[in-house]
Amino acid sequence: MKRIIPLTLALSVLATGAQAACYADYKAKQDDPLRLHYGVAEINGDCTVDAAIDELVSRLDGSSWQLLNVVSVFDEGGLSEREDSAGQFYLRY
Repeated sequence: MKRIIPLTLALSVLATGAQAACYADYKAKQDDPLRLHYGVAEINGDCTVDAAIDELVSRLDGSSWQLLNVVSVFDEGGLSEREDSAGQFYLRY
């Protein structure tokens, strides 16, 4: 019994550290003059569209961009195929 508790704690720490990275691709705009951009951002919370929306709204607002929508969330396996499309907005926000 004495070994079970430390083992359980060690496994829970390892499981938390092994959480996969999460990314979202999104569309945003600025007004006056109208500017649009497609970007890719790393998401720190849960890997869901709702969590990505929550994070990106505040990040983009600080640069006068308005989030239009989150296209999808994905792991690092989807990064390379989106890099060219995102251009200067690849992992910028």
